[in-house]
Amino acid sequence: MQVDSSRIPELKTIVSDSLKLARDRGATQAEADVSLQQGLTTTVRLGEVETVEYQRDRGMGITVYFGKRKGSASTADLSAKAVAETVEKACDIARYTAEDECAGLADPEELAREIPDLDLDHPWELPPELAVETARACEAAGRAVDSRISNSEGASVGSHRGVRVYGNSHGFLEGFASTSHSVSCVLLAQVGEDMQRDYWYSSARDARDLEAAESIGRKAGERAVQRLGARKIATQKARVLYAPEVARGLIGHFLGAVRGSSQYRKSSFLLGAAGQRVFPEFIALRERPHIRKALGSSPFDAEGVSTRDRDLVSDGTLQGYILGSYSARKLGLRTTGNAGGTHNLLVEAKGGGVPVETLLRQLGTGLLVTELMGQGVNGVTGDYSRGASGYWVENGVATYPVHEITIAGNLRDMYQNIAAIGSDVDVRGGVRVGSVLLNEMTIAGE
Repeated sequence: MQVDSSRIPELKTIVSDSLKLARDRGATQAEADVSLQQGLTTTVRLGEVETVEYQRDRGMGITVYFGKRKGSASTADLSAKAVAETVEKACDIARYTAEDECAGLADPEELAREIPDLDLDHPWELPPELAVETARACEAAGRAVDSRISNSEGASVGSHRGVRVYGNSHGFLEGFASTSHSVSCVLLAQVGEDMQRDYWYSSARDARDLEAAESIGRKAGERAVQRLGARKIATQKARVLYAPEVARGLIGHFLGAVRGSSQYRKSSFLLGAAGQRVFPEFIALRERPHIRKALGSSPFDAEGVSTRDRDLVSDGTLQGYILGSYSARKLGLRTTGNAGGTHNLLVEAKGGGVPVETLLRQLGTGLLVTELMGQGVNGVTGDYSRGASGYWVENGVATYPVHEITIAGNLRDMYQNIAAIGSDVDVRGGVRVGSVLLNEMTIAGE
């Protein structure tokens, strides 16, 4: 199965045919999404091949509206017969559902008129032999770092490519192809009964932008060795510095709280917070959906609405919510082009981020968090409690690793207590943020 932009005309035909079938069966509105996916993932452990996995997927989802009644169905078979049966099922469902005044397609004036080329499609000619060789080199480089590296959970190399077409009965019909590639490694270090694990990874649209496999392995090995001798610390209150890879999750909790669904369901600790200062004044959160080659970029959202630059937080103040058409109608607002989520959210500090060395000096004595465990976050109250590991810092210097501790606070207070944002921005996902320094959290240890 070939998966590239040459399939877009074929997929557009499938979408157009399904929309026509829906109209012929009495639907007042309809939307359909067709996608093709293919990928290769290889894992090597202790130099031996563990898995070579091919992925080939196809699918179509259609949603129809009979007035304010909605029905949806999907299929993995794109034959004309299967598509027709799927449309019929969606129509049957819609006839029996309750009316919802907010149901329906995005308003026509909101739909994308121009589709920018965001340079998202960079296929990697990656035969299984090369994937295995790359994973093996990654793991070997990590295991060679130190004799105390005793075991491995493996190194993995993945390459995926997809093409998607979305259309609706307002006349929108567009598609694009995209790729994502990754290399990762997880290693274990041991001295006596003390065993510690750590990892590293790289991901990008273009394989040429990936960190070198050997470098990823070495970093995973170095991180695992540095964790040896981890200990608990006394229960106390102290400053906490989130490393970028865990700071992304901290921002993710904020995004969940300002999503339209959380707002209209009244299940958010930031309920009705638009116009309020939720971060210190030096912080801004900017959505930039059209960064070329970025992992979070998209020319339109899941409803065909144009994505656009937006400041979600400016001078610490929440400017609005993250809305698709349905949640916008529930709240009496306009869609923000975020059906399906945000696209490249940049967390920025006025005057620029602070170098890590400076952040550690500002931390002084406190906790550097590099890994979080558990799901102890209450989206309604904002109460936050998660297992953590990392390093205890004294006088701006990491002195020893710590583990088996819990860090706790309330997210609303935590956001207000951010003291600085680092310049070490992690670009391996849809939220781009550096290290985040919090003035104080409760640390539960011994």
